[in-house]
Amino acid sequence: MDLRHLKYFVAVADEQNFTRAAEKLHISQPPLSRQIQDLEAELGLALFERGSRPLRLTEGGRFFYGHATRLLEQAAQAVRTTRRVALVERRLVIGFVSSTMYGALPQLVRLFRAARPQTELALLEMSTVAQIEALKTGRIDVGYGRIRLDDPAIKREVLREERLVVAIPHEHEAAAPDKADKAMTLAEVARHDNLVYPHTPRPGYADQVLSLFRDAGLEPANVHEVQEMQTALGLVAAGMGLCVVPASVHRLRPDEVVYRPLAEPQAVSPIIMSTRLHDQSPDIVLLRNLIDDIYRAQAEERRRNEELAGP
Repeated sequence: MDLRHLKYFVAVADEQNFTRAAEKLHISQPPLSRQIQDLEAELGLALFERGSRPLRLTEGGRFFYGHATRLLEQAAQAVRTTRRVALVERRLVIGFVSSTMYGALPQLVRLFRAARPQTELALLEMSTVAQIEALKTGRIDVGYGRIRLDDPAIKREVLREERLVVAIPHEHEAAAPDKADKAMTLAEVARHDNLVYPHTPRPGYADQVLSLFRDAGLEPANVHEVQEMQTALGLVAAGMGLCVVPASVHRLRPDEVVYRPLAEPQAVSPIIMSTRLHDQSPDIVLLRNLIDDIYRAQAEERRRNEELAGP
């Protein structure tokens, strides 16, 4: 059995017809039929119900189809990764969720470009869910997202748990000068209208925020779903409600929005780096090392600031 057998079998299963499958594969039908017969002989079972129209898989055929498609995808991924390493392909594509652009990502990009000026770097904004599929198809090489999603073909690493803050309209009672520096509890936030994002795809950051309330036994007074973080903050500025956001976005709309920290220690959102499972290309390794450098520098700066502030 080889990959050609798997490719031919999957084509017939997808088309449910030998003639259409042969056309798709650009071969004649008799050789295709022989290849399928050879595969069935090797497996010792029938993969198709020959008398059915359209052609249907047997129970064994359905089981084998799931494994065959995964093996073909793994082989295609191995080819893409190998070509990239062997040919020293100098292009790296990063997928990211919008909120990471207000944290360490811009600095990471600058440092990478300085270290690898010969590598073309491209950035694509996309949800965490979309990043997983884009990694598997080779559209991106690394993703930075916030949702914990499991996939056997993807390696995921939580880089940091970022604190969450509450965005409040500047004229809101909760934004009064005597309250602005004080932490706000989830119970206080739940008493007001809340804006969450994105509306789709799900699961997404909106589910992460709503789970915080549910885990605390709370239900916000009203929840309004919007698609983009910038839209949510614009509506906050317009007085339409509060919005829980990552702390790194606190510089947005400073004249219209006040940001207060959340009191609960569990009010965090992970920053997750995702790559293909066995992709250890030099560019990926460099990105990971640069992230460590950035976080160490940030920790050192916080330590110095604390020392300057004194007791």
